[in-house]
Amino acid sequence: MEFACSHVVCNWRPDGAGVSLIKHQFDNTAAVKQQEGPVPPPLPPRRLRKPRPTSLPLPPLSSFQPPPAPLSLPPPVPPRLDKEGGGRLEANVNVVSIDVGKLVDVCAASGLKSYQSPLSCGKCSAALSCLSTLQSNVWVCEFCGCENGVNDGGKRVCVGPGAGVHSDEIYLPNQSDDDYQNLEDTLVVFCVDISGSMIVTTEVPSSSGAPTHRSRLEGIQDALQRALSSLLQQSPRRRVALVTFNDEVVIYGDGTSTPLTLRDWALVDYDHIWQQSAAYSIPHCIAETYDPLVQRVKDLREHGATCLGSAALASVAMASRYPGSKVILCTDGRANIGLGEMEQIPSLSSSPLTPYFYRQLAQRAVESGVIISVMTFEGTDCRLADIGRLADTTGGRINTVSIGTVATEIRSASMDNILATGVTATLLAPEGVYFPFDDEYNHKLLREIGNVTKGLEITIQFAVKPEFTEVFLQKDTLPFQLQLNFKTRDQEKVTRVITERRPVTTGSRIWAGSLNMAVLGVHCAQLCASLTMEGRVQEAQRQLKAHQDLHNQISKQRPIQKEESIYGNWIDTMTTICDNITTESQQALSDQAANVMYQMKRASSANSSSSKNTKEIQKKTRVKKKALVEGM
Repeated sequence: MEFACSHVVCNWRPDGAGVSLIKHQFDNTAAVKQQEGPVPPPLPPRRLRKPRPTSLPLPPLSSFQPPPAPLSLPPPVPPRLDKEGGGRLEANVNVVSIDVGKLVDVCAASGLKSYQSPLSCGKCSAALSCLSTLQSNVWVCEFCGCENGVNDGGKRVCVGPGAGVHSDEIYLPNQSDDDYQNLEDTLVVFCVDISGSMIVTTEVPSSSGAPTHRSRLEGIQDALQRALSSLLQQSPRRRVALVTFNDEVVIYGDGTSTPLTLRDWALVDYDHIWQQSAAYSIPHCIAETYDPLVQRVKDLREHGATCLGSAALASVAMASRYPGSKVILCTDGRANIGLGEMEQIPSLSSSPLTPYFYRQLAQRAVESGVIISVMTFEGTDCRLADIGRLADTTGGRINTVSIGTVATEIRSASMDNILATGVTATLLAPEGVYFPFDDEYNHKLLREIGNVTKGLEITIQFAVKPEFTEVFLQKDTLPFQLQLNFKTRDQEKVTRVITERRPVTTGSRIWAGSLNMAVLGVHCAQLCASLTMEGRVQEAQRQLKAHQDLHNQISKQRPIQKEESIYGNWIDTMTTICDNITTESQQALSDQAANVMYQMKRASSANSSSSKNTKEIQKKTRVKKKALVEGM
């Protein structure tokens, strides 16, 4: 199953459920207080009522005539407990996990392929599937109740393989609207910081044993030469370009043409940078340009300021000519001149958190099918919370590197391939279901994903509106449908529709030991990291507390598995970060804390194909608490 729910639970919690409060028909407390002297105990209920003593005052008259007292009072009903010992859960465990990286791999898909368009509901756009029910050529949509006419082609869908259990259809176009694109006809742009701060040195091990110091720029030069060598061996037909920036942007391209330099006023002219960079020709592949590119890298020298934003814009403009291309941005400091300058801009303020320039550039990169990866050096302040949005939005990597690890990280980023571009995910549930933190008024959720690389997993939380609780409790299962629309690397448009029915619990409590902690742990990490980066720190803290209690509750019911302990570490790390963030005092996320948050947003389950990424995130979250957050 390609997308799965941890549980489908209708959280039915009426007031006083399971507890019966029983009161006496009469209350003689007021009468007793008027008597002088010792107060006798109240009389027990009797089968035959005797005359009241004349020494006691008569009770006040009332027009209300209560029914006769019962012969005997039943004992109070004890509080209801689950048969399996589970308690009430505060965390919402209604979560859908979607392995997008696997689902967009059409070649490996097991779904039923079709060259026709899906038949959609006229009201909610749900697709007809083999789980749908037809009566006299009429399909009553299981998600919104709308009646739709169905032709003979639609009838064949409803009797397809797996009817009534699981539905997976892949719709391919008869003819693509775009020209076929060679998978090698993409571009890798190395955008490198050569500002004055790149001269800072670090002691590194040497073969002789004597202390050796290397500058950041020397580390980058070595890393780029290794990356170029790997590309030459593994993708000799791929194009590679070099862009550098300090107080000016220099576009070297493939190293064979005259460099293009942007300086002064050009660094703040968005349209001028885009037009000049997009028009810069890169005619040769790495097999033809390896030697001149290596020489350009060796000749680099550090000096000047940091016009990071202008250089990132130029690099994206160059890559936009070839959908599926990537930009690898390496820097050791925040932008202090040109577009995207943020020297005086607080990183974590009310809203918006990220400067408009970086949000706009990230969105334009997504529309162009460009993936951006960001590499920053340890111990620097690059305002990663801001520039990291470029990678987070486009599906790239975000890493804080050292002299010793920069070569490995750059080489890995240069080998990442985009599996699909322009990806959108639509999740449909029955009317009465809504999506907290996304859309609280609709049972249909649209999520813009953009570029997808291997291992991408997203989670979505849903809940039931109170007025629909009774309706859903009468059902055994509820239908869910996922619609993925995307372009493959060769520009082929694809629609994939997966429909499943999930069971509904009939009580307000479930046994915590039956939950899928892989799904819930990943969801907690992704949700709380997103809320924190949006400035909704208090809401993130509430969610973390609820999931922490859930994790503790499960540990009391059964032993925590080794892979499940990862999720507990994630929660503890994010709790440390959130507890130290105070938006009122204008505190900013350090690069280290921002790096952890971005890694959490890309978290994936330990039992998925991307377990390596999960281990990397776990390793990166082992940081000292005092270094996670720094004041402005």
